Amino acid sequence: MARQCLSQPPERTAVVDLTQGDLRVVTFGDLGLMVDGIARALMGRVQPGDRVGVLLSQSPWCAAAHLAIWKIGAISVPLFKLFKHDALVSRVRDAGARIVLTDAEGSALLGNLAQPLLVGEVGYKGAPLPFADTGPEDPAVLIYTSGTTGSPKGALHGHRVLSGHLPGVSISHNHLRRGDCLWTPADWAWIGGLFDVLMPGLALGIPVVATRLDKFTPETCVEVITRGGVRNVFFPPTALRMLKTMDQAIPGLRSVASGGEPLGAEMLAWGQQAFGLTINEFYGQTECNMVVSSCSESFRVRPGCIGKPVPGHEVAVIDEDGNPTKEEGDVAVRRGSASMMLEYWNRPEATAEKFLGDWLITGDRGVWEGDYLRFVGRDDDVITSSGYRIGPAEIEDCLLTHPAVATVGVVGKPDPLRTEIVKAYVVLKPGAEASAAELQDWVKNRLAQYSYPREVAFLEELPMTVTGKVIRKELKARAAGEVT
Repeated sequence: MARQCLSQPPERTAVVDLTQGDLRVVTFGDLGLMVDGIARALMGRVQPGDRVGVLLSQSPWCAAAHLAIWKIGAISVPLFKLFKHDALVSRVRDAGARIVLTDAEGSALLGNLAQPLLVGEVGYKGAPLPFADTGPEDPAVLIYTSGTTGSPKGALHGHRVLSGHLPGVSISHNHLRRGDCLWTPADWAWIGGLFDVLMPGLALGIPVVATRLDKFTPETCVEVITRGGVRNVFFPPTALRMLKTMDQAIPGLRSVASGGEPLGAEMLAWGQQAFGLTINEFYGQTECNMVVSSCSESFRVRPGCIGKPVPGHEVAVIDEDGNPTKEEGDVAVRRGSASMMLEYWNRPEATAEKFLGDWLITGDRGVWEGDYLRFVGRDDDVITSSGYRIGPAEIEDCLLTHPAVATVGVVGKPDPLRTEIVKAYVVLKPGAEASAAELQDWVKNRLAQYSYPREVAFLEELPMTVTGKVIRKELKARAAGEVT
């Protein structure tokens, strides 16, 4: 995969860097030197198959870090700068990552959790290193995805994962071509930033803009697009809603892609007005991404549908027995998809449960309208908030460590801006006291800023099964009923 991303002429632009204020062009030749510098620093410390964390925001060094890890045959583990200590602990320890490529800010976040290697200090001197002898099925990247039960699961992907993304990424941008320039406000720690934008851009020779937005606003968005010469944007739905709320028009773009949740006819109509083009929706998940996409240049976009299957991926709607159906059913992808994970890291039971025969079950419900796939809804409890998929179990586990909390149930509450907000229903221990603000800060300081419960309600008891599990379905119904 590293060879695939570094195969362009050395003088061609790889990354347009806006992270330091002034615009800086990083060529493929520059990027290759950075990759080899990191790879040399890792040699002797890391063996093929070892997991190495990458705790960096959007930057040329973030791109180089992943490529260096893959070049020596190791496995990269993307980590998010907004993670707090507990969230980093669960991922770094589960992956068994002893070394994390980072910067000074990331080193402070890590503490003693792992050995930090500051990528900006590795130097460039030395002969180029050969690429490790890796094949499509050899593990390359371990990306953690939030689920409804237990701690976050690591989706282990092989080197073929990039090839599996290329058709869908290009299609979602009306067929990428010379003169294009890619950007997304999504962090490169997620599959949407790393494999929907960064690595496909490098592999196809399309410049990618790197910037760090402390806060996404319409004004900063326009500034990045203007300064970076952006022509193609992947916008998470929440970013589009913020732009729509401010009625922010952005001319000059050639394509806008969006994925994570359906946009609806109203948003598509606004996009046509604001951008002068049709937003292309696409569909996938961390375990198997970019399998369905719209492409307004090739076929008419149908509101409410997320597009058609991308070439190279066999997508079906199946019934409970695993048979394809024309009725509503489970959205599934047949084994053999290049963007499909190899397995859940160290979780053979969870891996087996993800499949039904030859089909990977996405956990989403859908129905066919001709050859268009209409997304019906999620069949799980994962919360979609501001483009992030948030597992309630991790938040519940965090809140249960608070000395005043007896039991807790976390669900998504419908929200017009964020799709859903995280809501926690808490039962306190007898005689204990805690405020909503205190519990919110408890999560903020231990997990991630975006995953804290924006609302906390205190109850005398939670709906429970006979085996003592919280019935989230009843809590979700209660939260939905609170929306006026």
